Parts: sequence; structure tokens; C-alpha cells
Amino acid sequence: MSLHPQCQAIVEASASRGSVFDARNPDEARGIYAATTEIFAPPTPALASVEDRDIPTTGHAVPARLYRPKSDNTRLPILVFFHGGGWVFGDVDTHDALCRIVADGAGCLVASIDYRLAPEHKYPAGLEDCLAATRWIAENAGAIDCDGGKIAVGGDSAGGNLAAAVAQRARDGGGPALAFQWLIYPALDFTADNASVRDNGEGYLLTKAAIDWTRDQYLADPAGEATDPGASPGLASELAGLPPALVQTAQYDPLRDEAKAYAERLAAAGVPVESILYDGMVHGFMRMGALVDCAGEALGDGSRALRAAFGA
Repeated sequence: MSLHPQCQAIVEASASRGSVFDARNPDEARGIYAATTEIFAPPTPALASVEDRDIPTTGHAVPARLYRPKSDNTRLPILVFFHGGGWVFGDVDTHDALCRIVADGAGCLVASIDYRLAPEHKYPAGLEDCLAATRWIAENAGAIDCDGGKIAVGGDSAGGNLAAAVAQRARDGGGPALAFQWLIYPALDFTADNASVRDNGEGYLLTKAAIDWTRDQYLADPAGEATDPGASPGLASELAGLPPALVQTAQYDPLRDEAKAYAERLAAAGVPVESILYDGMVHGFMRMGALVDCAGEALGDGSRALRAAFGA
């Protein structure tokens, strides 16, 4: 289908006012992205509690925000969530509404991780924070009243990249065992050259130029590290043994085809996977629930998949 009218209005407004994906300065990008939060965020449900806390790791603490839904269950499953923003911008505030909606819809705790950002902290700093936070949660489940045997990881865009990489690292050594991975229009392959990059790399918010810029901010050695599976988890040679996955993509997203290819490789490796394409949508739409109706539908699909994975 053609670009959805609600997305078309956002694309046109961004073209006239300037988009975060047009910024080429980290501070400018962070400011623009933060400013969109109030515009895009829909009303959110009431929760039992929302708590900011630090997760101790080797050498430093990783800030996190813990969302607890209303429930009689004192040991809820947990989604460890990694926000998007090209590894350069975004934080727990920019994804606060999304996490509140998912905590309520999935009936699980959500721990949103405020990992270190590039270019101040190059790869693999952000990935190390996400993995360390996930392992701490598994090892200290009692401290936050969660079920350490029911842990999922998830994230959007760059956060989807980090979730996929954490799932691979957890499988390959040190754990924890994960129940699920939720990959929301993930960036999985810095070497990608496919139809969606060529067809959607201009004019639909996220551009090929922005992808290249965020890559260069994130990687200390873009030429050498672009093929590292920690940076490009879509290039991992072995996918068997990974947790079940939901992979969500948008029709007018330059990242669409690399995510689709990863879902197909997961399925071929024997990993249970559900792949959903949202027609007429652009990259980032799930954070735009105040303006894009399909965002609620897609978050509902994610919440449903989490409930099923947790056996709820």
C-alpha cells in the first residue's frame, strides 16, 4: 500500500522543520529526539509503580527505569528493554510511554536500560551495558521481585540491534537463558545493500545518510567492525539455540529487508519466529502513538507475543 496518511503528515512536517535523522551533531540530534517525545507519546495506563534505579556493573552503574504493572503476582516475568536512537540519542524518557504501555499490556515488569551512548562511548560499551544489566537482573531477580526464569530482551531500531546481540552473547556464554527476543524494526547489518535501503533510503524519515552517520558515531573502526556480529548481529554465522522471536518491520523503512532476512534465518535455524510487516508505516512509528493509530496495534502485537512467551 502507499504511505499511510498519518505517516505522510509526519514525513512532511519533518521535512519542513528538520528531522532528527537530518542532524549531524550528537547534541543536536539528542535535542530534536527528546523534543518529539511530548508530540508523539500517547496517553498511558496507570501502573503500580515506576522506579528509577542504578544497576551495578563492573566499573560503573547503569541507570534503569523499572515499570511494574498492577498485578496480584509478586514475581512477574520481565522484559529488559533497550531504547532506539542510533546508539547516539534516546534514553528512558524518550521511550517512557512505550514501556508503560507494554508493562500494562503484557502484564510484565519492564526494565528500560539507559546504556552508554556514542560517540562518547564507542562500541561495544552500549552492548556491554545491556548485557551486564540483563545478567544482573537474572542473578538478582529477588531484589526487584521478578521471575528470573522468565526474562525477555527487546528494543526498537538500535535497541533491536542490542537485543539481538545480547541474545547471541547470552547463548554463547554466561547466560542468562532467555525466554524471548522482541526485535522492533531492528538495525542488524551495517553492510546491508538491498531493495529497502535503495527504495526507502530517502524521503521516509530514516535515511541512508543517517544510517551511515550513526554507524560512524557508534563504531570506532567502521570498516573493520561493521562485520563483527556484536555490531551487526544479522551477520552471525550460527543462529540455532537463540530464544523465540517477534520481528516487526515497517513497509517504508530502509531497515525492513535486513530484519526480514534475519527472521528468515532464525526460522531456518529452527528458532520459533513471528515476523510482522506493517503496511504504510515508516521507521520509528511505534513511538508515535499520539499521531499514528497503527502504533497501538503493533505494541499490542508485542504485548501479546510477550504474554505467550511467558506463559501468561
